[in-house]
Parts: sequence; C-alpha cells; structure tokens
Amino acid sequence: MKCPACTFPKDKVIDSRLCKDGQAIRRRRECLQCHRRYTTYEYIESALMVVKKDGRREAFDHQKLISGIRRAVEKRPISIDALEKMVETIENELQAGGHNEVPADVIGEHVMKHLQELDGVAYVRFASVYRSFREVSEFADAAKSFAEKNQQKNIKK
Repeated sequence: MKCPACTFPKDKVIDSRLCKDGQAIRRRRECLQCHRRYTTYEYIESALMVVKKDGRREAFDHQKLISGIRRAVEKRPISIDALEKMVETIENELQAGGHNEVPADVIGEHVMKHLQELDGVAYVRFASVYRSFREVSEFADAAKSFAEKNQQKNIKK
C-alpha cells in the first residue's frame, strides 16, 4: 500500500477491525517514511459482472455504485453510513440472486427501489439520469408517481 501523502510503498498496520457488518476490514496504517496515518478498507472481491447496455462486461465496483448514488443524494440529509448500508444491501441482493452476471438496468432498478424508500428528491434525481429524461414532463411524471406511491404507503400505515 502506497502512502497517499508521500507514495512511500511501506507502512505498518496500527489497528484492524471488522466493519460494515463483517463485510469489510478497516485498517489504520502508518507510513514508515513520513509517519502519516491513513485508513484503508478491504472488501471481499466480488465475482459479480455487470452487463452494460452495449453488451460490454465489467466487474461490479462497489465504489463506482456509491459515487453514482452520491450525486443523486448531494445536498440531501442522507448520511454516508446510510448510503454505505444501502449499497451493501443492493450488493447482497444481487449476489443472493445467484447469477454471475447482472444487467446494469437491474442494478439501476435496485438503486431506485432503495432511494425511493430513503429520499424522494434523491429518487427523482437518480431516475432522471437513469431513465434519460429528455422532457420536463417526464421529470414531472416521475415526481408525481413518487408522490402517489408515497401517499399510498402512508395510507397503509
């Protein structure tokens, strides 16, 4: 592991602990040259492959999914922990499906389902990019659909 400050390739591990419900190991490290401390996370490498719309295949990337969702939740009252938990849940759901390859649109639908439960504004933002809205009316329809579903949920409670 290279130090993010000085790029020296050697460090020592100061502390290791399980995190994210046992799905990752958090390590505190100290550079042996500049003595700066930093944190790394180790995840189980997923054998899950994502099939893109154009037919390309690429390995499922936890961080890429988080960064995509982060844009939708920007400036919303959603904690990083809630975001991480949501992505972990989505990844677990995809792996539990038993398939080695998952179409990108299936991942998008999972994200929309979870965002709809978490935050309406983030849901509509994500939907507008995911579904490639070209007209304001499409955006308005998505917001109206979300409001109706949310209202039905509140009635059932």
